[in-house]
Amino acid sequence: MFNPHFSQASRLRLRTTIRLRWFAVAGQTATILTLYYGFRFPVPLALCLAVILLSAGLNSVLSIAYPRSQLLSSRFAIMLLSYDVFQLSALLFLTGGLENPFAFLLIVPVAVSASTQRLTVTAMLAGFTVVLATILARYHLPLPWTDSQPPVLPLNYMLGLWSALVSCIVFIAFYAWRIEQEARQMAQALSAAELVLAREQRLTALDGLAAAAAHQLGTPLSTIVLVAKELEREVPKDSPARDDILLLQTQAARCRDILSQLSKSGREGEEDIIFSKMRLRHLIEEVVAPLRTPGIEIDVFLADGSPSSKPASEPVITRNPGLMHSLVNLVENAVEFASERVTIDATFDQNKVLIRIGDDGPGFHPNVINLLGEPYVTNRPRAEGDREESGMGLGFFIAKTLLERSGASIQIANRVLPETGALVEISWPRDRLETSS
Repeated sequence: MFNPHFSQASRLRLRTTIRLRWFAVAGQTATILTLYYGFRFPVPLALCLAVILLSAGLNSVLSIAYPRSQLLSSRFAIMLLSYDVFQLSALLFLTGGLENPFAFLLIVPVAVSASTQRLTVTAMLAGFTVVLATILARYHLPLPWTDSQPPVLPLNYMLGLWSALVSCIVFIAFYAWRIEQEARQMAQALSAAELVLAREQRLTALDGLAAAAAHQLGTPLSTIVLVAKELEREVPKDSPARDDILLLQTQAARCRDILSQLSKSGREGEEDIIFSKMRLRHLIEEVVAPLRTPGIEIDVFLADGSPSSKPASEPVITRNPGLMHSLVNLVENAVEFASERVTIDATFDQNKVLIRIGDDGPGFHPNVINLLGEPYVTNRPRAEGDREESGMGLGFFIAKTLLERSGASIQIANRVLPETGALVEISWPRDRLETSS
């Protein structure tokens, strides 16, 4: 049975491998012809051109048989990349093995695999490449040379060449894979952040839809109320239909009240959430209000940090979903980890606005304090019996990303002993925060 990962699609397109192989065919052909005709080296020309022609034929077959935009499965990708390693090894066998300076091109297919395939696939390809390099170090045709007797390299030097090549294969494979893995995680986390923002925008849009619905339904509802009153006047008081008419009027009045509230909340949402500006103290209070709990005290302090001779006015901020979501997330984290108290200190002057969020909990774990802000890094402890942390680690990443988009810089630290707790400091250039939308 084969590994199920090999049947999954990778991120390597057939078009990419075909283009790289054509580039290799052109480079190999030019090099061989230059050595044979330009430098008059005794290169086995026919055998070398046959090996190169094999790659050109493979490319032609692949171009005809498959669409170039097709994503390769991991199984197909490792087969093609293994062929590239084998084809280059065959050329090196004919032209001096590891003594040939072009031997370091064996790294290229491994680097391509590291950028597009799983680590297990890349490890297998790297192992295959190391095996072929080891064979080439011992078995190969003589290095083409102008003299009849090519130079004989010492054994220690050959071992050094082999070690350098293997080291480069391992290092570049792991390094390229790690960089691509981080980029992949970053892209996934940014997608999660975009989903959060989209959700906030949809919730905001619901207020406008409610107001529009209230406006559209107002006219037919007024007609229903008018007709119900006319029926009430025309129907005798002892008629059994009179109770139904009174119930219709009551329910119509109730509908009018509901629509009135919807219309009002729609206007408030439109003004307060999207377009209105609010002072810094009001923004902080709105962030804190839903997070106040009986067991945790949240203290808010606002101060003008300007010199007494040049007092600054309180910042007036245009609120947006990203800014609100970020501040709520950070305060919510502080409340979650706090033992008794959370403090929010906000200071401002003519040039800067600073918000410092602190708690009296255990603080940031030493193992993650330098990694917080990267996707999938969490400070939450593992729940009993769980193998993984209880959080995904995206909350702080999303908050940090959105705040930095608003022009903020973020610093995190633990309180200095004997105090305990975490500190998150957010600072903006004042003009950037007041104009951020």
